[in-house]
Amino acid sequence: MFGSNRNLALVVGARFISRLGGTAVWIVGTLGGAAYAFDATPSQLAAMSMVNAAAAIIGSLVAGMLIDRFGPRKVMVWAEIGSIPPVLWMMVAPSLPLFVAGSALFSLFGVPTWTAGASFAPFITSGREQLERANSFIETGSSIGFVLGPSVGALIETWFGIHSVFWVMAVASAIAAVLAWLTRIEEKPTGHEHGNAWANFTAGIRMAYTTRTLRYFILLGTAVWVGFGGFQALESLFYRDVVGVGVEWLGWMNTLFGLGLVTGAALLPRLPDAIVSARGLSVMAMLAGVGSILYVGSTDLGWIAPGAFAWGTAIGAMEPLLRTLVHLDSPHEYVGRIVGTLQWHRTAGELLPLAVVPALAVSLGIQQTLIAGGVLVVVLAIGSFGTARAIDRHRAGPVAEAVPESI
Repeated sequence: MFGSNRNLALVVGARFISRLGGTAVWIVGTLGGAAYAFDATPSQLAAMSMVNAAAAIIGSLVAGMLIDRFGPRKVMVWAEIGSIPPVLWMMVAPSLPLFVAGSALFSLFGVPTWTAGASFAPFITSGREQLERANSFIETGSSIGFVLGPSVGALIETWFGIHSVFWVMAVASAIAAVLAWLTRIEEKPTGHEHGNAWANFTAGIRMAYTTRTLRYFILLGTAVWVGFGGFQALESLFYRDVVGVGVEWLGWMNTLFGLGLVTGAALLPRLPDAIVSARGLSVMAMLAGVGSILYVGSTDLGWIAPGAFAWGTAIGAMEPLLRTLVHLDSPHEYVGRIVGTLQWHRTAGELLPLAVVPALAVSLGIQQTLIAGGVLVVVLAIGSFGTARAIDRHRAGPVAEAVPESI
């Protein structure tokens, strides 16, 4: 499939190179730079993450509407180009507030590249099996970028200093924009309504929230990212203050996490067909919570490393599964806006814990707070099993779930 589908190969390549640059900049350049170059406190890191999350939510919602109007190709091209000036600014920003402003603009343009990439599969495939495999390929390419990004960032930081890391994203975005531009898909999805922008925007959100299956998929995905959110503020401090190692270890361990992402994404098409279900998604969400607990459950790098890989494997399988389920139950003309809603929920899930994790880190400890996030995900996933069973029974029936329905 990959070799015979030129468009899929180009999209995978674009997501690979874009995420390589984005991960190097975000993990080593942005989070690492704030903690090590500007000596940021937990509260400052949380505030930075909240500002970035707000920008990302705006970017994902606008991107979803633009994708349904113009197609994912144009959105990806222009979002990649728009990502270049902010990362170059962060390289020379003289103070933490100005550094945060640059990172917010980077999020505003960077997240739409994710939304566009996550929306491509229905435009370049047909049928459930092809859709699942395409999402797996795209996620695998993206995950390989995640594997290499932290290592590239760590090497650049070691050789040339932390400010040089931002050049990686500038070059990667330019290459990704060219690859996306070379794809050939229908630019404007058929059936898209031509009303005003606000009506189109609200129609997509209403479809996502009033369709029972879509609502479940989106909310369960949000629960997983709530558990992940505390790492935005505390992961770099976990390595600095709890484990007691340098910033390069943040890069090396996230590379292992990325290897897990690749493994999980590649594994998904080889799992039983029954995994492509609400129950399958709930199991993957539970495993994601367990994986995060394993990751931060020890201060010994020998235990942290396999924990990072296990967590990445669970997330790597869950992400393309979640995306495939959303694509299957989304009307074609609403794909961009529903994926945009999924993306902003992901960002919001990462944002919500930032209101409490600095205080929890002070009262409970950094490590204990991160473990608590994983426990929360496990509890929420297990609690959703009953709903997942009911949804699967309905999806297996003669009536498709691609219409709004309340529960």
